[in-house]
Amino acid sequence: MYDKKEEAHYNLISALHKAIRGSDCDAAVYWLARMLVAGEQPLYIARRLVRVAYEDVGLADPQAASQALMAWQVYERLGSPEGEIALYGLVVYLSSCPKSNSLYRCEKLAVAGARRGGSRMPPMHAVNPVTGLLKDLGYGKGYEYDHDLSSGFSGLDYFPEGMERERYYVPSERGFERDVAKRLAYWGRLREERRKKDAGEDAGRETRGDMK
Repeated sequence: MYDKKEEAHYNLISALHKAIRGSDCDAAVYWLARMLVAGEQPLYIARRLVRVAYEDVGLADPQAASQALMAWQVYERLGSPEGEIALYGLVVYLSSCPKSNSLYRCEKLAVAGARRGGSRMPPMHAVNPVTGLLKDLGYGKGYEYDHDLSSGFSGLDYFPEGMERERYYVPSERGFERDVAKRLAYWGRLREERRKKDAGEDAGRETRGDMK
């Protein structure tokens, strides 16, 4: 029993998605087979599996998205039934991946932050002075080209002026995200050092101004 417009359609794709999320490879393959045998459109399944790759695997295995798109393309080129093996291969791969929903949570938090922030302008150093007038108004002032620095990192803050930094992306300790976490922590330390340095220089300028 399978009606592509009714409850069975959504129940089975939900079961497939959750079996992959739960790293239950054999159950995921079973639900894929159930959908294909019932006549579900394979391209619908392929599209949903791309979403699974980003939502439930994410950067824990960055190859997941590439594998999902590749399986989609293979099916488009071969059609049924030959191309369906690519979908089976993808379901097995996604089921075996380390899992992380950090990107999914990041999206939700960033959208909420954008809605709270309203229409704040970027900091002046982050906007291009495309005309002389804009340059006179301070556009681009204080910008440092990261590639010109020995560390390749300026440490400038790119949040709007007057807005406290917020953290949206919090990597897990699974798979490749462990490396991502180390990279972000490194940049974070350098950015904090830059902030403290700038704060100290600003305090020194204020002190000298008071002396005058």
